[in-house]
Amino acid sequence: MRRPTTPLYSASGLPVFQNCTYATQTEARGCPTGDMTLVQSQDTGLIYNETFDPALVTYGPDYQNEQALSGVFQKHLQSVSTVVDRHLRGRSLIEVGCGKGYFLEVLLAHGFDIIGMDPAYEGTNPRVVRQPFQPGSGYHADGIILRHVLEHVRDPVSFLQAIRDANGGGTIYIEVPCFDWICEHRVWFDVFYEHVNYFRLADLQRMFGTVFEAGRLFGEQYLYVVADLGSLRTPVADPSSAAAFPADFLASVNKQAAAVKAGAGRGTAIWGGASKGVIFALMMERAGVQVDLAVDINPAKQGRYLPVTGVKVHAPDDAMKALPATSNIFVMNGNYLGEIRAATQDRYAYITVDA
Repeated sequence: MRRPTTPLYSASGLPVFQNCTYATQTEARGCPTGDMTLVQSQDTGLIYNETFDPALVTYGPDYQNEQALSGVFQKHLQSVSTVVDRHLRGRSLIEVGCGKGYFLEVLLAHGFDIIGMDPAYEGTNPRVVRQPFQPGSGYHADGIILRHVLEHVRDPVSFLQAIRDANGGGTIYIEVPCFDWICEHRVWFDVFYEHVNYFRLADLQRMFGTVFEAGRLFGEQYLYVVADLGSLRTPVADPSSAAAFPADFLASVNKQAAAVKAGAGRGTAIWGGASKGVIFALMMERAGVQVDLAVDINPAKQGRYLPVTGVKVHAPDDAMKALPATSNIFVMNGNYLGEIRAATQDRYAYITVDA
């Protein structure tokens, strides 16, 4: 039986993978797409994409979501390690879905006893086990690290229940994007297909009977909670949990499109060839304008093409050769503005789109 929901937002034809780039523009324009139907459950208060199809989402070697090449993001990870230290110093840890393993390396450098578990891990650290963490895996620890995983799984409560059952309880650190920040800043380029769930701090707190610490990080763009995994429960909606989704969520699309048009002939770039940049380029194309190129510091993305729009990704040095000094650079994440201005000798007009 279909559970009652409240509709919030919809978008069609979004790329299934925002963090995949393609070898040719033709491949990029022909990439798989899916629809977004963002709703709030009237039972749990949780927010999710009702039309998400997990069969479309199979992660492969072309998937690149490494942010740790940035000094700004490295500082964020140090802040996270401080939170972990407050609650889990001297205790054994498992990072579930450790990705490329960068944060695991940070915690190892801080003296933590930690292993990572991720079937898609591509590195060589013997501390990472290439299998999912689930009942019967044979691993358990005092604490669980779960960073930027929960927004990708269709049923977050069942997923956490499986982790609890596999580990037999313990303390868990969870980090996810902040839906309230997305709404407050009308950041329409932060709503995309890979993220099936969108959390508010109250949602995470309602999932646990015992919360040790919770808050926002990374310029308030991320949420975190440290909780007793054994106190996990299915959240129950109440009148205060109704989402306040802004009616003018897409209002800045035309404003940014006008800025792109104003920069025609001078050069227009987006800095950030990941999720934000992909959706920004797509919405600009649908508003009738094209950006010239994307810039990203991740070498794995450089020389390749963004999904759907086929915008080519350049290394910073190559982008500076291609862009006249009068060009506009649309900065996808304001947290990186200082880093970007320094990398480009402050020679362009910088437009921070999430201000």
